[in-house]
Amino acid sequence: MIAVENLAKRFVLRNQGGAVIPVMEGASLSVAPGECVALVGASGVGKSTLMRMIYGNYTAQAGRIMVGDVDVACAPPRAILELRRHTLGYVSQFLRVVPRVPTVEVVAEPLLALGVDDGTARARARDLLARLNIPERLWPLSPTTFSGGEQQRVNLARGFAHDYPALLLDEPTASLDATNRAVVLDLIRDAKGRGAAILGIFHDAAARAQVCDREVDVSAFAPEVAA
Repeated sequence: MIAVENLAKRFVLRNQGGAVIPVMEGASLSVAPGECVALVGASGVGKSTLMRMIYGNYTAQAGRIMVGDVDVACAPPRAILELRRHTLGYVSQFLRVVPRVPTVEVVAEPLLALGVDDGTARARARDLLARLNIPERLWPLSPTTFSGGEQQRVNLARGFAHDYPALLLDEPTASLDATNRAVVLDLIRDAKGRGAAILGIFHDAAARAQVCDREVDVSAFAPEVAA
């Protein structure tokens, strides 16, 4: 479902005389339906960069990024937007929403964008918010006023609202208490059970051991530095 082949990435620092910073080269990995693969490696090795490239936020200098039958590395913006709407979900560490939009609408939005009727979308949103222990009194409020942990759980509810065939997870259990951590791991297991291909960053080694089928060490893709 997800296949990365010979991917290369470098950043050009325009404000520093065009200095070129190579980030990775020859990156290759695959994630099958129903599989959860963890990206591991030291901080700064390129785990988040690789995830953002797969999601289409960063461009690649070489290689292919296949998600289903779409090559994200060369797909036009419209095709990437359609891929994100129907196929590829991404749960980042931070919630970014329009202010003053009620929490239940924030979570329901991915389903509404697919044409799911309002009642069904809101029911799914309410179910996930309850499951993730967001108090019902908060559902009509904007999540921009919530605590960091509450915002993270709203972000997770939004990310799992639609049954994406492929899912990117960036530290989904970070800073969660034991109860909500267990809920998130169950959501991941449920997604695997329905055949989702999941690629994630899990610094929580215990969580990684519970839901991930294998690991890919991103440090193996570090570019060689000329002597």
